[in-house]
Amino acid sequence: GPGILTRTLLNAGVRVVALESNSAFLPNLQSLENSLDGQLKVIYGDFFRLDPLVTGPVKPPAMCSDKLFETMGVAAVPWRADVPVKVFGILPQKKERITLWRLLFALYECSSIYRYGRVELNVFISEKEYKVLTAKPGERRAYQALTVLWQVGCEIQLLHMEPWSSFVTNLKNGGLAVPKSRWLPNDHLCLVRLTPQQNLFAGGLKPTNSATFIFMVKQCFVKPKSRLTDRLNSWSLDNGGKLLSKLEIPKNAEMRNLYPEDYKRLFEALQNSSTFTETWFHDEVLESIRNIN
Repeated sequence: GPGILTRTLLNAGVRVVALESNSAFLPNLQSLENSLDGQLKVIYGDFFRLDPLVTGPVKPPAMCSDKLFETMGVAAVPWRADVPVKVFGILPQKKERITLWRLLFALYECSSIYRYGRVELNVFISEKEYKVLTAKPGERRAYQALTVLWQVGCEIQLLHMEPWSSFVTNLKNGGLAVPKSRWLPNDHLCLVRLTPQQNLFAGGLKPTNSATFIFMVKQCFVKPKSRLTDRLNSWSLDNGGKLLSKLEIPKNAEMRNLYPEDYKRLFEALQNSSTFTETWFHDEVLESIRNIN
């Protein structure tokens, strides 16, 4: 785009590393870099093509996060430390949902950019996806597995809403495609701050078992109107009623009526059950990860 975010950050006096995926724009950006006495660093690359799932050398503008952070001079910090890097950008609209899922897996597994700590994302996303990320239990169209997982993983803050009319939306001119939405409002792009929760891994949830947690939530939303007791029975859990009583969750609760924190508490309680160590569950988790990737 025209560099509005970059100019705003530079004018605020912060150090900026700009990733430019179009080589035609590099000369002008590099000229700007040379005039700013170290405040701006320009790199040929695409943030949303970091750590591609390929074998062999990575071809620019795709790039590896370890090379990027090395170039930026940013070292990894403990998860509970302050935010080491703040990212600003616009999610690619054609792959918005896929990008959100990939970032989610990286967050929970502490891989890619999250190997360096609680990296903060400040990104423009479509209004319809913002509504999904911030939905409340019981909201029939919006409350989804993606909702639960992002709300458990991050503090979500709306910084700004901008009408689509402010952006060039003609694809022939390199603009943004306005995503179609049948059930949810989608009149704006929303600048949203996603800050990983400092206590995300303070309980039984760990990067090593997070894929199982993601799969559990996805399984629960296959039939969101089903009761939690029915789902527990489908997992051959013989003490489901006792478990729910201990967690103070009503036995007749539907999947879409549980709060995100209820899903986390349920998962942590299930860690003590042999059900989650059975081969069939882990096989399905791995298949689910392959499909999303």
